[in-house]
Amino acid sequence: MKALTWHGKQDVRVDNVPDPRIQEPNDAIVRITTTNICGSDLHLYNVLGPFIDEGDILGHEPMGIVEEVGPEITNVAPGDRVVLPFNISCGHCFMCDQRLYSQCETTQVHEYGTGAKFFGYTKLYGQVPGGQAEFLRVPQAQFVPIKVPEEGAGMSDERFVYLSDVLPTSWQAVEYAGVPDGGSVAIFGLGPIGQMCARIARHKGFRVIGVDLVPERLEMAKRYGAEVLDLRDHDDIAGSIREITDGRGPDSVIDAVGMEAHGSGGGKMAQALVGLLPDSAAQTAMQKGGVDRLTALNQCIETVRRGGTLSISGVYGGTADPINMLQLFDKQIQIRMGQANVKAWTDTIMPLLVDPSDPLGVEDFATHKMPLDAAPQAYETFQNKQDGAIKILLQP
Repeated sequence: MKALTWHGKQDVRVDNVPDPRIQEPNDAIVRITTTNICGSDLHLYNVLGPFIDEGDILGHEPMGIVEEVGPEITNVAPGDRVVLPFNISCGHCFMCDQRLYSQCETTQVHEYGTGAKFFGYTKLYGQVPGGQAEFLRVPQAQFVPIKVPEEGAGMSDERFVYLSDVLPTSWQAVEYAGVPDGGSVAIFGLGPIGQMCARIARHKGFRVIGVDLVPERLEMAKRYGAEVLDLRDHDDIAGSIREITDGRGPDSVIDAVGMEAHGSGGGKMAQALVGLLPDSAAQTAMQKGGVDRLTALNQCIETVRRGGTLSISGVYGGTADPINMLQLFDKQIQIRMGQANVKAWTDTIMPLLVDPSDPLGVEDFATHKMPLDAAPQAYETFQNKQDGAIKILLQP
C-alpha cells in the first residue's frame, strides 16, 4: 500500500509499504477514505524527529471502511463506515472508566512515562503506524472505532472525519476553559483547533476574541462570529484585549498554539540546536530541558482576567520550561490541559454533525483536499501557511 512516511526534518515521502494485517484477536483493518494533516503533525515535521525512526507512517486523523476484523470483534463488521480517534484506548480500564481515554492504562507507554498510545506519533506515544495511508491496522478495535452513518445525501466524509481529533480536542478545550454563562473567551492561535474552538464557543453563546497573525485565519474566524485581533497590529496584545473586556481581560483563554509559537527567537534556536544532536542526546535534551517557544503561553497568562481559567490544547514538549509562576499565583489562575479524551465527547458532538443545518460549519472547514500522493507538498504548504491553508484533507 501507499503511506506517508517520515525520512527526516521537513522530509516526508509517499512510499510503498507492506499492507497491515490482523495481529491480535481484537484488531481491525480499515481502508482509509479520508485522513487529515494535524497541526501537531507539523511538530514531527520540524521538532520531534529524535523520537521518530525513518520510515514511520504518520497521521492520526483518519476515517474509512472496515475491511477485516479479528475474531473477538463484534461491535463493527466489514463494510461499516468508521472514524478512528487518535487515542488507542481499551474502554474498560480504570482510566477509561473515568473517561480519561488519553490515559488508558492498557496502552500507556511505560518506557517513556507517557499516556495512551496513539496513531502515527513517535516513540513517546507507542510508535503505532498512522493513518496517512491507504489502510490502517486498528488495535483495541472492540472500543476505538466510532461508527458513523453510511455515505449519502449530506453525509460526506467532511461531516465526520473531524471526530478523530479536531472536534473533540476543541470541545474539550472549551469545556476545560470553564467559561461562565454569557462569558468571554480569548483564543490564541486560529489554526484548525483554534478555529473550531471559536465555533464551539460561539455555539455555546460565549463572546469569542480570536488572536492570530495570518489574514486567512482571522477572516475565517470572523466569518463565524469571532471578534478578531491581528497580532501584528498590537504591541501589547493583553492590554488591547483588556481594553475591550471592561479593563479586566476575558474570563477564559485558550492556548491553541503550543510549542512552535511565533516571536520566540530563543525557543526557536533551542529547538534548532536540539535537532542537530544525535537522537539519543536530543531525546535527553527534550526530556530534561525547556525547548518550547513560550510567547503565546506567556501572552495567554497575561491576558486572562484575575481568577480566570487558562485552557491549553496546544502541544508542548519541554520539561523545564520557564513559566511565570508569580503571575499565575498572583492572578489566581486555574489551568487545565492535556490530550483530548476523544470518546468522552463524541456522543455530545454527533447530533451536531447529523444536523442538516451544519451548526459547526464542518463542511466549510477544509481549505484544501488533496490526494495522498500530494502529501509532501501538502505538509510544506501547511507548514509555511501558504495558499490560505488552514485544514488539509488527504484522500487516498
